[in-house]
Amino acid sequence: MNEDNDDKPLTFRQMLQSVLAAALGVQSGKNRARDFARGKPSHFILLGLGFTAIFVLIILGVVKLILHLVHT
Repeated sequence: MNEDNDDKPLTFRQMLQSVLAAALGVQSGKNRARDFARGKPSHFILLGLGFTAIFVLIILGVVKLILHLVHT
């Protein structure tokens, strides 16, 4: 099965990988071109917002844990 088929929409996994790669700054030019050609902007926006929210909650949780351990 060829994942580079131009007429098929991106799978959730492909979109998630693209969002994570873009967040880390390692998105390849090939995948970026694929995303613009086959992806829907609304899906990437929602995944990006979700990733950002989860990232902030994880950082907040780690900071609270460290502060709790320091003050114990």
